[in-house]
Amino acid sequence: YRAMLDTRMTYTCGYWKNAQTLDEAQEAKLELICKKIGLKAGDRVLDIGGGWGSFAGYAAEKYGASVVAITISKEQAALGRELTAGLPVEIRVQDYRDVTDGPYDHIVSIGMFEHVGWQNYRAFMKKTHELLSDNGLFLLHTIGNPHTVYSGEAWFHKYIFPNGMLPSVTQIGKSIEKLFIMEDWHNFGADYDTTLMHWFKNFDSSLPKLASEYDLRFYRMWIYYLLCMAG
Repeated sequence: YRAMLDTRMTYTCGYWKNAQTLDEAQEAKLELICKKIGLKAGDRVLDIGGGWGSFAGYAAEKYGASVVAITISKEQAALGRELTAGLPVEIRVQDYRDVTDGPYDHIVSIGMFEHVGWQNYRAFMKKTHELLSDNGLFLLHTIGNPHTVYSGEAWFHKYIFPNGMLPSVTQIGKSIEKLFIMEDWHNFGADYDTTLMHWFKNFDSSLPKLASEYDLRFYRMWIYYLLCMAG
């Protein structure tokens, strides 16, 4: 992942409107998120599915926010703590359903909702609503599906994202009824193609470094994943 991703290790779609490089696109996306929630110094923010801490680090470093980022990966949490050391960031190994220390001024979830599953969408939104302050904003960043589909691509389920599922507009809409008011819907899905192609180029050019750890079969599977998603 370090070979493939940007400097901050952001494993979600970049925002390419005014960006030329992957680092610029990912910083632009993180900045866009901070602007959308009206982030300011001293705000307490929960990042559901915080990965390696890219948003948490950015929000703490650039805005002076205090961020709790949760992940269910011990490996992600360990590296995330290294990358955000010295900042007001706490990275926990914790399921979102087990968080109880609200309210938070804002909540973000960036590229994690694809792993929630349609049967849990309502529970996810109820939990988010429970943890958010009365005047807070919740930002959800997810890949979407133009159709309501209850099972995904079998190959991706087996090798890349077990039980992954892309939500439709209808599913998200139903999940927030009587909980949230939709204030903003921003689609920059075409930017994911550019992001994926940069990931592919980074990964492909790093093959000599990675060859001792990953065989040709893995290489072929990984570029199939990246290029298939781009397509």
